[in-house]
Amino acid sequence: MLAEFIHHPRIAYFSMEIALRNEIHTYSGGLGVLAGDTLCTAADLELPMVAVTLMSRQGYFRQRIDAHGRQSEEPDPWNPQQWLQPLDAKVALTISGRQVWIAAWLYVLQGSMGGRQPVILLDTDLPENAREDRRITDYLYGGDAAYRLKQEMVLGMGGVRMLQALDFKVQHYHMNEGHSAMLAVELLQRYAYPPEDLRPGESPYNVPRVRDMCSFTTHTPVESGHDRFGYDLVQQVADELLELGALKHLAGEDALNMTRLALNLSEYVNGVAKRHAELSRQMYPGYRVHAVTNGVHPFNWTCEAFRRLYDAQLTGWCHEPELLMRADYCLWDDAVWEAHAVARQALIGCVRERSGKELNADWPIIGFARRMTEYKRPDLLFTDLDRLRAIAREQPFQVVLAGKAHPHDSRGKQQIENLHAYARDLADVLPVVFLSDYDMDLARRLVSGADIWLNTPQHPLEASGTSGMKAAFNGVPSLSVLDGWWLEGCIEGVTGWAVGNGSQGDSSLDAASLYHKLEAVVLPLYRTDRSGWIAVMKGAIARNASYFNSHRMMRRYATEAYIH
Repeated sequence: MLAEFIHHPRIAYFSMEIALRNEIHTYSGGLGVLAGDTLCTAADLELPMVAVTLMSRQGYFRQRIDAHGRQSEEPDPWNPQQWLQPLDAKVALTISGRQVWIAAWLYVLQGSMGGRQPVILLDTDLPENAREDRRITDYLYGGDAAYRLKQEMVLGMGGVRMLQALDFKVQHYHMNEGHSAMLAVELLQRYAYPPEDLRPGESPYNVPRVRDMCSFTTHTPVESGHDRFGYDLVQQVADELLELGALKHLAGEDALNMTRLALNLSEYVNGVAKRHAELSRQMYPGYRVHAVTNGVHPFNWTCEAFRRLYDAQLTGWCHEPELLMRADYCLWDDAVWEAHAVARQALIGCVRERSGKELNADWPIIGFARRMTEYKRPDLLFTDLDRLRAIAREQPFQVVLAGKAHPHDSRGKQQIENLHAYARDLADVLPVVFLSDYDMDLARRLVSGADIWLNTPQHPLEASGTSGMKAAFNGVPSLSVLDGWWLEGCIEGVTGWAVGNGSQGDSSLDAASLYHKLEAVVLPLYRTDRSGWIAVMKGAIARNASYFNSHRMMRRYATEAYIH
């Protein structure tokens, strides 16, 4: 099965997490879902890639919510034998003074147009490894700093060695976030100058050659999102890295900063939205950071009812999503409303099945689902409960929420607990449902079945965001803070509506703006002007889905990052 992929040069795409399918628990959220969409699009466009990630046998975690809204976590194991093919090659790294063997599994990702892409999953759960080392590839983002450093060594250094052992011909390496920056360290060692060619005191590392082979996508302006490892820990764990002085020069004097390491060893660097690229240039002055705004895979995130509608009226949309620009003129209002009604009913059924609660089929549904962490401000809608009650009494609506907090994020967990408390307080007038164990299947239900997609991050901390893009493919307009992709996608009253003015992150002002938009603009339009509402639905399709898709994104990467 591997033979079809190793005869031609490929772009090697490294990511700590990749969402391959819902049953394979190798993703936690947006970063992994984006990686999956990237590979699906590469298959559709027949762009030769090979992806490298970790096995994550125990998954991220399964979320449990008790009656008080308290989150607890359980392992979320999956069965590799059901989906993957074991490969014969093994490679070894020295970690904490021990030889750690790494095996590989193959998953062949099928694109919506029939294309295929190989994904290599790295696995240390081997009998020849020490008990501690067999666990390195068990938990996605699990453990302490030493565990994470070991994982990143396996991903980056082990991944490069594995591709060589499997006889892949790699013409370029793409680091999806700094977790995979160790691949550049491995390349520096591989392409080091021979000692006999060096003058006294000259570095053996061919930095220009490695930079020319690498691209780097950074995904967050939040400081905690950039991995740092103290050099004492690095010297204990990472026996095979560069000479310490050279490593500090490339990765920072105070700590091994994986983002800075990737920045210094990549010729092409990009942020994931225009505003995010600007922020990244401010965070890391002196680096040229391009902007390639994220996109989502057209087929993966469009519900069946809208796929049928697009197939009938906009033939070829799945390969050329820019054809959706014609939605205003080619889609009948009744057909759009009927397609959404099918998706909406599916969400109502999902809520009933998962929570036992029955949504009102006549009231608009606000959807909010993403990683539960403080800067995402999932509680902004509930800033003033009396004001919210007053709005809901006059113009009834309902809210469906979902999302996981990282096991170590106590504030994120508190947000979930608070949301459940708000739901109890508002139960007499405003139905609020929190669906636990958020995953891709639930995401598909939410982004297609909601009537309004809400996003309220703390400005300017949203790098891009992609949930609203997914909603747009299903004719669901966004009501969102002007940050990330929505700065580029919002045309007020045409594709959706802005919360705040995008120039501050004052929660009280943003909450006031949100209440005003709901009360005076969004809910009245939904209740009293169906043709006007459908016009906004079609605006989201024609002006957001047609542009904020992974086909446009990957064509940019192919022409700007991979070929230069």
